[in-house]
Amino acid sequence: MPLVSVVMPVYNSAATLGAAVRSVLTQTHSDLELLVTDDQSSDESMDLLMEFARQDERVLPEPAPEQGGAGRARNLAIQRARGDYIAFLDSDDLWLPEKTERQIAFAEAGSAPLTFTSYFKMDADYDGESTDFVPNGRIIRAREHVDYRAMLVRDHIGALTAMYDRTVLGNRLMPEMRKRQDYALWLSIMRDGADARGLAEPLAVYRAHQAGSVSSNKLSLLPYNWELYRQHEGLSVPRATRALTGAVWQSLRNSRI
Repeated sequence: MPLVSVVMPVYNSAATLGAAVRSVLTQTHSDLELLVTDDQSSDESMDLLMEFARQDERVLPEPAPEQGGAGRARNLAIQRARGDYIAFLDSDDLWLPEKTERQIAFAEAGSAPLTFTSYFKMDADYDGESTDFVPNGRIIRAREHVDYRAMLVRDHIGALTAMYDRTVLGNRLMPEMRKRQDYALWLSIMRDGADARGLAEPLAVYRAHQAGSVSSNKLSLLPYNWELYRQHEGLSVPRATRALTGAVWQSLRNSRI
């Protein structure tokens, strides 16, 4: 049974953190470790994490030595990973109970080192557990196959659903960028020749419009997209403009779901 290392950055997330952690611990695939990096929270997040760690040895929290943002927090967790697979979940989102089990089976059946899934959207004030979630019609659907060229036009991968095979790709860290590090990581993996495969079944739940969350306010990320296209991917101005147009279209489309 493969070990899954779940990477979770945390910053002042006490209100939603408990449900996020429990959505990992109640996975039907139980062979996992939850690697949490607390980015110098000023609320009760770290106390809550330590209580989870006392109750379940799979929860492995560590404080960041200094505040460095979500990307650096994720990298600190990845560097501690022992798993065959690396998966990602933010502290305000949820996994449905069979997410890990179904995604591993999907990855192994298709020999896909980078996979992602469809996911649901929920309102910011949802206060239930992953086991209570009632499927709705608000679904961001995963594309069946994504290569580097397609990813330049639009980020097709929801970070809360992404999983890569560490036995194939090794430890892949996120670039040192203030934001959009997750998108940059998927691009770097694909640039090296690994395409991504999408599982159509929605297996995670994204909390929409949660102020202060790691993944909120997508349109504010567009300047960081531009930096990614021009500086990290080395795109020409016309190609970067085309990619940014795709990012805007995706943000507007997803905001209507």
